[in-house]
Amino acid sequence: MNQIQERFFPKVDSEWYRRRLFKAMIIILPVFCLIAARLFYLQILAGEQLQVISKDNCLRKLRVQPLRGQILDRNGEVLVDNRPAFDLHIIPEDARPIEKTAERLAPYISMTPDEIKALVDKGKGPYGYRTILLKRDIGRDLMAKLLSHRYDLPGIVIQISPCRDYIHGSLAAHLIGYLGEITSSEVDSKKYPKKRSGDMVGRYGVEKTCENELSGIAGVQIVQVNATGQVMKVLGSEPAQPGNNVSLTIDLDLQRTTEFLLQGKTGAVVAIDPSNGEVLALASSPTYDQNVFVGGISTANWNKLRDDPERPLHNKAIQGEYPPASTYKIITAMAALEEGVINENTTTFCPGHYRFGNRDFRCWKRPGHGTKNVIESLAESCDVFFYHVGKQVGVDRIAWYAKACGLGAETGIDLPNEAMGLIPTATWKKKRFGTPWQAGETLPVAIGQGYDLATPLQMAILLAGIGNGGTIYRPQILKAVHSVEGARVLTPDPEIKSRIPASEKTMALIQAGLHQVVNQRKGTAYSYVRSPDVEILGKTGTAEVISRKADRDVSKEARLKYLPHAWFVGYAPADAPKIAVAVMIEHGEHGSSGAGPVAKEIIVAYLRKLGHRIESEKIPFLPQPGPGRFDTATTEEH
Repeated sequence: MNQIQERFFPKVDSEWYRRRLFKAMIIILPVFCLIAARLFYLQILAGEQLQVISKDNCLRKLRVQPLRGQILDRNGEVLVDNRPAFDLHIIPEDARPIEKTAERLAPYISMTPDEIKALVDKGKGPYGYRTILLKRDIGRDLMAKLLSHRYDLPGIVIQISPCRDYIHGSLAAHLIGYLGEITSSEVDSKKYPKKRSGDMVGRYGVEKTCENELSGIAGVQIVQVNATGQVMKVLGSEPAQPGNNVSLTIDLDLQRTTEFLLQGKTGAVVAIDPSNGEVLALASSPTYDQNVFVGGISTANWNKLRDDPERPLHNKAIQGEYPPASTYKIITAMAALEEGVINENTTTFCPGHYRFGNRDFRCWKRPGHGTKNVIESLAESCDVFFYHVGKQVGVDRIAWYAKACGLGAETGIDLPNEAMGLIPTATWKKKRFGTPWQAGETLPVAIGQGYDLATPLQMAILLAGIGNGGTIYRPQILKAVHSVEGARVLTPDPEIKSRIPASEKTMALIQAGLHQVVNQRKGTAYSYVRSPDVEILGKTGTAEVISRKADRDVSKEARLKYLPHAWFVGYAPADAPKIAVAVMIEHGEHGSSGAGPVAKEIIVAYLRKLGHRIESEKIPFLPQPGPGRFDTATTEEH
């Protein structure tokens, strides 16, 4: 019996079994721990993310771009609108293998496979099902080609989105501005919290300063897609909220007239309503067409605009800094009258030059003007008279009045990159050059040469202040903001910045001088600006860009770029001004003939539109500067 038991039921070595079981547990337990950890990660830690990806295999959220608000002129004429555009996107997860898809797509869109992959890598977020913009506004023909090959191009999506339509091309380009794609740094900084990569934001002009008003809020579409990412059905949507419409203070007709008069010239014009500071027209020439920025400007086109020697991207109306020339005599006269250096009866004899130290400072009229008072000296722009009074007033007191009138500082216009100009003082020179101010340096400053610099906008504001009796307004370009339903959201009030520091008597004397500039036979603008239908007041200026002595040493071929800049600043009508203008024509040679007729035509056109009875007379011939005219004697202000 014992033998049978030992044969069929041998003794169990329990210790041996325990060792085998322990070894098995050492192997199995970690495996189960890894499985448990993986399940915990998939179900708990990454559950939400994986659920989203799972849904994205068949359901997608597509972003719906909002309509950007319209931009209109003061009378409700549309300047900028929107039009539908076809934008090409790619969904990386659907486009795998991305290398092969990029190779197939590249020939259609004039990009290399590497460029496509770089865009994908740059825009790819945490989820591979997010759409990435490859190209804007591809056009109907290219869209048709891509759709016909959609099965060879998995992950390619074409979305319809609104894009800017600058209806009038380059009209008011420097004022309106353009859009550009948001940068990755701007996205990261949350500067535009409603924007994401691929969206467009205002880069210049009103498009930039009114970004918050014009930009809407994007919507969402929930769609069902097939295996290649093509939309099969729209399941639901949250509509986008359009931006507000912005009305500007400019007058479309006047802006069009202004830019027409600037064709073929380099320079700027600003027209302002003296009663409230509203900008009626603002033009810089040459200009550019904002529509080239709509689909994203090419590097070649950008370099062409950027490197153009005439600087079409430069807004000369607010960024151009020029010697104000004889228009600055308004400031010198004001300072002399207010400081008691002269009065209405003070006269100075002009023999055609002014001797100071061992140097003769010439008057533009070589034979001289004879004996003149302040009104006559403004009218005939006598340099010698202002040499005398400028020396007596001194550079620092002249500078005080200039700055009080808004020169040498930003005007506060709602446009980016405004220049300040320059009003020199003795302290400024010491700090800038490390040398003291010399008495002889005050003489050119008194007639607007020397170190003086001003922008056309600053001079327009000054003349508006002279015309309205002494109020300096902040220039305003925003008239109103309306919702798409027409409800008024914002209406800015006129903002008074300061008062011209001059008495009524001083203002009356200056106004009398500006009246004679245009309406008295000896006035420098009489032949080119006077109108029988409206009293225009103003001041001419001819800003030297090279010394009169040095211009003799310049070749005739090179003299055109050394011709003086032409200024005219003025306002009308005399009794109740409706418009003030500043015209600056680079190398226009004479303020009277180079800039005066442009200002006259702008003033006449606007007053005619307002209903003033104006018999349209032919504008005098606008002479074009040429090398031969440098050596010709002239009776115009120089």
